Amino acid sequence: MKRLKKLPLKNKNQISVKKIFLFVWFVISLNNTYAQKNIIFYTSIKGLSIAYTKTGSGPPIVLLHGFTQDSRIWKLQIESLSKNFTVIAWDAPGAGLSGDPTEKFTIDDWADCLANLLDSIGIKKVHILGLSWGGLLAQEFYKRYPDRVISLILCDTTIGWTGALSDSVARELLAACIHNSFLPRQDFVLKYLPGMFSDSVPSAIKNELSRIMSDTHPVGFRLMATAVATADTRALLPTIKTPTLLIWGESDKRSPLSAAYQMRDVIHGAKLEIISGAGHVSNMEKPIQFNKAVKDFCLSVSTTK
Repeated sequence: MKRLKKLPLKNKNQISVKKIFLFVWFVISLNNTYAQKNIIFYTSIKGLSIAYTKTGSGPPIVLLHGFTQDSRIWKLQIESLSKNFTVIAWDAPGAGLSGDPTEKFTIDDWADCLANLLDSIGIKKVHILGLSWGGLLAQEFYKRYPDRVISLILCDTTIGWTGALSDSVARELLAACIHNSFLPRQDFVLKYLPGMFSDSVPSAIKNELSRIMSDTHPVGFRLMATAVATADTRALLPTIKTPTLLIWGESDKRSPLSAAYQMRDVIHGAKLEIISGAGHVSNMEKPIQFNKAVKDFCLSVSTTK
């Protein structure tokens, strides 16, 4: 029987190089596709550089992050919700890749800035989803622009420290935030990270938020803390007429579940979705449950408005 000749070594190398080239090309293509879906846009609003992403198609929904955070916390929401919605996720002024506002910036200014951002990309009406401090901003946006809100999704949020606590406690909390804003980054993260999740959160999720929190803008943090410390939306809640969903982590340490029940009972027709096993940043800790609650709610509203 005739023996098969072995391939020369150079041919083997040529084949290996070709395989490596094809593999590298495939990985780059995947990365480029992901980048194209998550392009960071910039716009200037009253002299402030605002960074945001706009992904998907369908009814628009804007995602508002909390303080100590930026739009990166919404990674899994963008991936999931963009299949049914146009998802806008901004870095609020004073966070992420956006510029720092002046020291006189208020919650009204953030709401107006968001309205201007939506104008710049041609969006008139939108689902507003806010987590923690972002939920307070969502309430203020509704107060100033009720006709632009299709629905409200308020997640692990607050009516403001002045509204929920005594004036003296609100002042003490604000003073602590201002002091902590000058801490080294690592110490700052260690101060606030423990309250963000349940005790059973996977370390990978905890580490991911830690990296995001390490980029907190001190100026933005002080301004956001001032906004939440002085806020009191108790009078606003009974006037909310738009469909409203409350999403709350069952184990939220920063905004206890009792706050969710109080808001539900005051907002006409509000629904409450409790995320089992989740803490304050419930969207990162339990993204599948969180995304389903948002998707189901927004689609039901979109078909009736």
